[in-house]
This record gives sequence, C-alpha cells and structure tokens, in this order.
Amino acid sequence: MAEKIAVVLFNLGGPDSKNAIRPFLLNFFMDKNIISLPVPFRCLLATMIANRRSKREAGESYGELGDKSPLLDNTNAQAKALEKVLKADSRETKFKVFTCMRYWHPMAAQVVREVRDWGADKIILLPLYPQFSTTTTWSSLEQWNKALFEAGIEIPSAMVCCYHENAGFVSASAENIKACYDQALKDGHEAPRVLFSAHGLPEKIIKDGDPYQWQCEQSAKAIVKKLGIEGLDYQYCYQSRVGPQKWIGPSLGEALVKAAQDKRAVIVYPHAFTQEHVETLVELDVEYKEEAQKLGVSGYYRAQTVGTHPDFIEGLAGLVEEYLDKDGVAPEGFKCPCSEEFGKCCVKTRAVMVCSICKEAA
Repeated sequence: MAEKIAVVLFNLGGPDSKNAIRPFLLNFFMDKNIISLPVPFRCLLATMIANRRSKREAGESYGELGDKSPLLDNTNAQAKALEKVLKADSRETKFKVFTCMRYWHPMAAQVVREVRDWGADKIILLPLYPQFSTTTTWSSLEQWNKALFEAGIEIPSAMVCCYHENAGFVSASAENIKACYDQALKDGHEAPRVLFSAHGLPEKIIKDGDPYQWQCEQSAKAIVKKLGIEGLDYQYCYQSRVGPQKWIGPSLGEALVKAAQDKRAVIVYPHAFTQEHVETLVELDVEYKEEAQKLGVSGYYRAQTVGTHPDFIEGLAGLVEEYLDKDGVAPEGFKCPCSEEFGKCCVKTRAVMVCSICKEAA
C-alpha cells in the first residue's frame, strides 16, 4: 500500500468576516509568544488591544478588503499548487496538503483531526514563513504539538523550521523584484532603491535570542545576489509596528524619508511574507504608498510576494521530498544556520519546548 504523507502548511490566519476581526485579534494577542505577561495581565491587555484595533486600525484595514482577510484563500491556492507538483511525481507515495492557521480557522485542533481521518502515515510540517521566529513558526509548532497530544495521536513527523535562503524562494523573489526594477527604469528612474520590508518585532524578542532579524537579512542578501544587478541600492527595513515598545528598525517609514531625501524611487519587497494579505494589500499598497507620495518620493513600486510562483512552489516541493525520510525539527539542509547568540533557535530548544507542551497539556 502506498505511504500517505500529510503536508501541513502553517500560516498566521485572518478574519473571514467583520465579526471575526475582534476574536482573531484576541487570539493573536493572547499568544504568550507575542505578549509574554502572566495570563491575567495578558488577557486584560489582549482584550484592550483587540477592542481598540478592531474598531480602528485593523477594522479600517480589513474594511478596505471587504471586512475579511484574503490570507486563507491565498494559502489554499499555494496548498493546491504544491499538492499538484507533489502528485506529479512518479513515486507511489500519496500526498495531501493541509492548511493550518494559528489564530483563525482552520486551526490546529481541526486540522489534526483531518490529518488523522485521512489516515496519514507521516506528517511534514512546512511553515509558510521562510525565516524562523518564536512569534510565528515556534508558536504554530507549539499549538500543533499540543493539539496532537490532546487528541492522543502519534504519527511520525518532521518539520522544516526555516528555509530563508531556499533557491526557489530566492529565485521567485528576484524575478518579482526585477519586474518592478525594469518598470522603474522604463519610467525614467535612475538606480531605484530596493527596500526589503519585513514584519517588525519588538527589540526585546530579538535580544532574547530570536534569529528572525538575522535570517531576514540573510534572505535579502541572497535575493540581491540572485538579482545580479551591479551596484544595486538596497536597504533592510521593518513594518507593522504595534504598541509602545521599542521595535527593530529602521522602520519602512524612516526608509521612505531617507529615499525622499536621497531623491530615489523605491521598490518595496515584503520578503518575510509569502502571500498577499492585509499587510501587503493595504499597509504597503495604500498606506505607505500615500506616505511616500506625501514625502515626495519620486516613484513607489511594490514587488509581489512569491505566492504561487512556480519557482517557490517547486522549492517547497523540494523541501517536502528532502524530509520524507527525516524525523524531528530541522532547517533546510539539516544543519543549523544560527550562531550561539540565537538561543531561541528552534533546533537548539525543541526538546525543551516539546516537554513543556506535554506538561501544559497534561
């Protein structure tokens, strides 16, 4: 009988209606990886933030998109494309790709049951976050393992914890940037600046050993190398700041101010996002575009996320193939890329994490 491999794509999730915006935000801010306060204080703060943002910033942003997020539809399109590539292989193995969201449906408890009912012989967990962070991949893995434990399910599993320099991801990214770069040149802009804009994090999380910022910068360097444009003007920056804490920088807003001062057109590329959603379609395409125009930036272009680009999907398929005979958690290539300063690297701490999940679930 053919082996049945369940591939589970981890992603953030997003509200599917106006009424879902507040509970989605509440789920998000109740995550201890996002707000590390004790439960009573975290609950109070999460409720306050969710109430405010659902009526203001988030409510208005999702309103631009019809009061819902396109993230699930776009992730499902990636799942469908990946499954098609995997099924095209001549091997006898049967593949089915599942979508698992962290903060809105379908969430881990539901997807665990779906994987079990399908009769999976093995599970390969594949985050749609190329760069590892405790706030994304780690959080999703915690929730997944807890759901497995509570359901009493034991199925051999492997997870790709990061693939920030994956050839397919880098190639697709470079092609999308090049399309904008060529258009900017055609429009008369000399040497446009590429702004690699990743979702920001509080500085404290990075100082505690999260490798996300370093991996984002390594991704950008790999993409620049693939572009092969001599003397390319580029910069790292960060977006989506929430709350009063000090966040990693520079912010995208600061990068736009500098571009205006330097009289440079910009190409914004969200290299930590792999599909379109509110932070690209509204934050980048509407809000920051308007800010750039007010600042006098000579040209504002936004490169598309990798989405279902064939190179990216082939890259994901290659990762699945690599992990078919592996167990546990490992980065692409099965060698940890993180130096000792990154104590929150998934490879270094996974055993502690799994033990804590079992203890908490019990």
